[in-house]
Amino acid sequence: MKNCVAACLFLLPLAGVTFQAEAADTDERFFRNVEGQWTGPGEIVAGKYKGTKFTCTLAGTTPENAVGMTLDGSCRVGVFSQPMKATVVRAGKSYTGAFNDGAAGKGLDVTSGTVSGDRVVFGLNRKQLNGAMLARIADENTMSVTVSVRVEKELVPVIGISLKRVDATAFGSIAKN
Repeated sequence: MKNCVAACLFLLPLAGVTFQAEAADTDERFFRNVEGQWTGPGEIVAGKYKGTKFTCTLAGTTPENAVGMTLDGSCRVGVFSQPMKATVVRAGKSYTGAFNDGAAGKGLDVTSGTVSGDRVVFGLNRKQLNGAMLARIADENTMSVTVSVRVEKELVPVIGISLKRVDATAFGSIAKN
């Protein structure tokens, strides 16, 4: 009995390490599914530019030495094109990063984040503007993105994007050696 208790006490701290490793693996698996070329329509669904439709073309990549992702490309309205870039990396138990040049420029800061199964939620901030971005990968070739802003105590969706994978391979399905 003493040996059993001693073994359990010895293994207990390792269980926490295993859980953290599994959580990190789940996060990394989600971001690996973002790798590849994506394109699709979006729409501004609230605010001054409500009803504006656009099309985005983005390349998803993951960093070699960190858990996270970058979506880099552009969104087009008619003949006008705007560069778009979102980069996030794991920072402790959360995520940090920036949209375009971050809040110091004309973009947004990513101030928090969590991965849960097929979706990720990032907290967004720019001066007094607080919001969230939800990205969901419905299957290996479909990703939806919703950006919401906080109005009083509610999150109000303002942008919706539906992306389809346009490259031939779903990178997240490739086993890592």
